[in-house]
Amino acid sequence: MRKTAENKEFRAVILKTERNSKIMGGNVRILVLGSAAGGGVPQWNCRCPVCELAWNKDPRVQPRTQSSLAISTDSSSWWLLNASPDVRAQILAQPALHPHTGARGSPIKGVVLTNGDIDHIAGLLNLREQQPLRLYGARKTLDLLASQPVFSVLNPDVVSRHPFALERITSLPEGPQIKAFAVPGKVPLFMEDDSLVIGEESENTIGLEITSGRKKILYIPGCASLNDRLLARIDGADVLFFDGTTYTDDEMPRLGLSAKTAARMGHMAVSGENGSLAQLARLTIGRKIYIHINNTNPMLIAHSPEYQAVQAAGWAIAYDGMEVVL
Repeated sequence: MRKTAENKEFRAVILKTERNSKIMGGNVRILVLGSAAGGGVPQWNCRCPVCELAWNKDPRVQPRTQSSLAISTDSSSWWLLNASPDVRAQILAQPALHPHTGARGSPIKGVVLTNGDIDHIAGLLNLREQQPLRLYGARKTLDLLASQPVFSVLNPDVVSRHPFALERITSLPEGPQIKAFAVPGKVPLFMEDDSLVIGEESENTIGLEITSGRKKILYIPGCASLNDRLLARIDGADVLFFDGTTYTDDEMPRLGLSAKTAARMGHMAVSGENGSLAQLARLTIGRKIYIHINNTNPMLIAHSPEYQAVQAAGWAIAYDGMEVVL
């Protein structure tokens, strides 16, 4: 009886969040394909407190795949924002992304990349079956793909690559307009060397400003810090998807899982004086949603103190299958 009650209570929380996440009256539809950071929840080799609950199927922790969004302005043609290693399972879970006509085809028109992290590019290898696609990204990211022979399976005669310049508007065919902008970050993990700089603003880590009509959506799944310029850009957004990787900066070292803090990984923590929760509190934002959430983050546990603190501050915690309509 107790477990049944907990399941009903958790489902009520999810339904309430889902209702609140639907902002009706416009023409942009956003599907959260994956909401977790690299490794997903539970991570395949982890029994941290959150993963322990997930492995035990505790209803307070919802399993999550690695972060990606799908966006559409007509519910017919779709664009993926990043292609996670879980992209095939994510497509299977979303009927809107299934092929609908002909022997071969897809409503997915292309992919927009925010950086070269494995959890954002590895899924491209699942999209190699001679399906016409457009691939957009900063020139550094597309050059990185070109330097890795494994990505040559994306036949250039079929998958066209389109570098975009920062701060320039790009109109996605059969989709919204996007503008890429630099976000404090770093190079992908597999590109790190002795010259590593964390917090640099370059093409290595970008955010996306998505506009349709008067609506503005910001997608920033990775961010090392918030400066005045970035805060000014975020202020007034209708929807913000923001980096929620860890709750505290020392989360991984404290659990004995890694020596790296959130800052060392190129992410800012949710909590603390310099955390995103405090820094973004003074801005006017229509809908605030944390995404790219690490398996160690205790706000993934429904009704935990961390979960309640985030909810009380007006934030939603993204989950796979969440939908936002503008």
